[in-house]
Amino acid sequence: MTENSTEVEETFETNEQGVAYSSESAPAADAPVNSTIAPSAATGRRKQAVARVRIVPGTGNWTVNGRALDSYFPNKLHQQVVNEPFVTTQLEGRFDVIARVHGGGITGQAGALRLGVARALNAVDIDANRAVLKKAGLLTRDARVIERKKAGLKKARKAPQFSKR
Repeated sequence: MTENSTEVEETFETNEQGVAYSSESAPAADAPVNSTIAPSAATGRRKQAVARVRIVPGTGNWTVNGRALDSYFPNKLHQQVVNEPFVTTQLEGRFDVIARVHGGGITGQAGALRLGVARALNAVDIDANRAVLKKAGLLTRDARVIERKKAGLKKARKAPQFSKR
């Protein structure tokens, strides 16, 4: 090298195990995603339940049919199911949720609400949220519904008792 050229020197330090590492730190892998915060709306369905969901930027307040989340879904499992899209996208407490739910039972309503919230988050920022929600299976509609009753049977599959003689 010539005397006029400048040399760039990297400093490496050694930790206790004798491994050299750079003084410059790499960005953290599990840092929260900087996604857009904007209002959105979506519909979720499961079994006979239908949930119409609106999410608006806020502090994490839930309103389901005019009631608080823990009042409408007293079971902690249902609360966890409903909040899953926010946990997956690391956006807890960044949106207020206003939902109208009808039809079906309590578990079906929780599933419908989860799908509605996931679709609304997907609509807010497709680039940041879609891959994470899709990988977790939150954008897939659960197509299982009650099977219809067939003629000659007591229920969908239950047949009357058979007598050979």
